Amino acid sequence: MADHLIAAIDIGSSKIATIVGVESKEDDELRIIGFNSTPSSGVKKGLVVDIDKVTKSVEESIEKVERMAGQKVHTALVSVGGPHISSLNSRGVVAVADSQGEISETDINRVIEAARAISLSTTRQIIEVSPRDFVVDGQEGIKNPIGMSGVRLEVETHIITASHTNLKNIDRCMESIGVGNRGFIFAGLASSEAVLTDTEKELGVVCVDIGGGKTDIALYVDGSLSYSSSIPIGSRHITNDIAVGLRVSLDSAEKIKLYLSNKLEHGGGKTKKKMEELNFNELQLPEMVDNLDMKTLIDGIIGPRLEEIYKMVSDEIIKSNFIELIPSGLVITGGGALTVGILEMGRKTIGLPVRIGVPGKISGLIDEIIDPQFSTTVGLILYGRKNIMNKEEGFKNFNKILKDFSLGGSVGKMKDFFKQFIP
Repeated sequence: MADHLIAAIDIGSSKIATIVGVESKEDDELRIIGFNSTPSSGVKKGLVVDIDKVTKSVEESIEKVERMAGQKVHTALVSVGGPHISSLNSRGVVAVADSQGEISETDINRVIEAARAISLSTTRQIIEVSPRDFVVDGQEGIKNPIGMSGVRLEVETHIITASHTNLKNIDRCMESIGVGNRGFIFAGLASSEAVLTDTEKELGVVCVDIGGGKTDIALYVDGSLSYSSSIPIGSRHITNDIAVGLRVSLDSAEKIKLYLSNKLEHGGGKTKKKMEELNFNELQLPEMVDNLDMKTLIDGIIGPRLEEIYKMVSDEIIKSNFIELIPSGLVITGGGALTVGILEMGRKTIGLPVRIGVPGKISGLIDEIIDPQFSTTVGLILYGRKNIMNKEEGFKNFNKILKDFSLGGSVGKMKDFFKQFIP
């Protein structure tokens, strides 16, 4: 087949989004041929809490995307996020194997393996080992040492770990619907791939993906991922606050929140007159909200929750020790990025530049997915295409494909991996 099929599933707290793309050998472009977003059930703060409900939602989403794409999905990349995510930076050192001192890809793989040989609890599993910087004979700041000469090779890596139990539960969901898991990718890392520019990564930037029940954070310094984290708070908490504050149902609160976001264009400081013109009767809510005080709603209910999210993000940035190295500021994405007042509150609370991140770098059926809430979904196939898919290189990226396997990885995972090579 001339084209490579790439599929990815974003399992979130509010939605299950599945995307299918093809990469043509002729123009080297990723073209979207199928997409579906289904309401999520059985996921709370990024964790699987009801495996049957999650399986049903994922199956429904895959069936719809297969009909749209006209292709069968056999394997897919899967997003993972939530408070169970943790990260650390590790260093590895090896001697260059070649007698002439030329550094090869084998040396790169060996030094990365040395860096990932860390003491890890049996409840944790490594899902990503990302090289930050290479050092050859004391010379720092090298991004690609292949072909260079040296005796001692060192690497600074960023390692992301996740709850082994949660990953196993997602694997079970995939197995029950007959779709192989090509690898777990941290949701914050996937979103970064879709919304950040190379310049921002080089200068230093933080990608903040505000989902329904969690907020994923990915911090870049000198072009490399240097800190990853996730906090247990998201846009669903804003909906809850509106429901309690206005004494309306959660459904009505969600409609009010989305209506505000659409009418006030993502919180971009509209005039008081414009705010007063909003007519909530259009929503046909069962509750009476005619006498709604806009100032109370935006400044008294939504504002404090946004401030809390930003303060928690700020705490994570301080914890990373990279706060002085992110002049590009924050790029806010995810469904929560559409909340009214998000930019103003960010600049006021964090004191850094803030912009809304919209996914790009794709073509095809993209009208529906060029939206911040689908940044992770788009980023999954962009990241997978760049780092995991084999293309013509055969087993060149073998180590990368197996990056999400724990050290004593299960036999079942190995079976799933080799199944993809059987016609």
